[in-house]
Amino acid sequence: MKLDDIGFYTLSDKRALTVARSLYKFELPIIRCEIVITNKCNFNCPYCRGIDCEHMNFEEIRNIILTLGEIKNIRFSGGEPTLNKWLIHAIDFAKLCGVERIAVSTNGSADFDYYKWLVYAGVNDFSISLDACCASDGDIMAGGIKDSWVKVIDNIKKLSEITYVTVGIVVTEDNVDKVNDVIAFADSLGVSDIRVIPSAQYNIFLRALASIDPKYYKKRPILKYRVENTKEFGHVRGLLEGDTRKCPLVLDDIAVMNDSHYPCIIYMREKGDPIGVISDNRVREERLDWYKNHDTHLDPICKKNCLDVCIEYNNRCEDYGVHHV
Repeated sequence: MKLDDIGFYTLSDKRALTVARSLYKFELPIIRCEIVITNKCNFNCPYCRGIDCEHMNFEEIRNIILTLGEIKNIRFSGGEPTLNKWLIHAIDFAKLCGVERIAVSTNGSADFDYYKWLVYAGVNDFSISLDACCASDGDIMAGGIKDSWVKVIDNIKKLSEITYVTVGIVVTEDNVDKVNDVIAFADSLGVSDIRVIPSAQYNIFLRALASIDPKYYKKRPILKYRVENTKEFGHVRGLLEGDTRKCPLVLDDIAVMNDSHYPCIIYMREKGDPIGVISDNRVREERLDWYKNHDTHLDPICKKNCLDVCIEYNNRCEDYGVHHV
């Protein structure tokens, strides 16, 4: 399948070719960065295992952005990032630094006026969790937070009218039989795209996607990729024997928590060890060393959890010759 530029998700064929050509010069810029700014959350989602993150202040967030230099895409996440009072200041600073796409991953529970404020400050990409298609199931998937679902749905509708919004459907044993219903419901909210992913604890084949009506995904590239890939290969998470043993994605894509940088956001959330420390100012060198010396097939986190689109991107880089350095 062809890999395309899709908003914050810039795993494109063009990017893979650029990495292959630029690696020899060791001048790769960071294309995309996700910064986890808090461990606080007002939901208690059943599939979430929490994170070991400090509640960051503005100075800490600012220093990370400055240390990494030019970045095209930054995502702020958590926990629930809207619970960090410095989020708006971090967004202002990212915009001042010339970041083109500023994304926020949120459970959608903040007041809509606050989300509008974030849009005005520079956010042009929201990722909001949507794991149900009715209020009773929605409150359960939020960890029993009563009436949370109604507010989230209202925010998704309103935000979708003014900016780019994707919803993320995390599939567990509690909602696996309703995935297609949730997709249809998300479509009715006017969202830009829909991400479907099995939770790490419930890593199953998403066979239900094979029967989804094409009208829901033909104009949504993220959902289309997941549907077509599932039809062809069945699985979403995990390396297969023929997949590359290297991860060139680590060269220009970074996940940051506290003062540490990780191979990717999944690796961080699965409690993997960080590659290094941001304040050492050796980020690119450390990530290049990790890339050269790390065998993803021997790492249980990579082996079990790597996502289909990341795997295909890394395989594509190998086709272009990036692993022959």
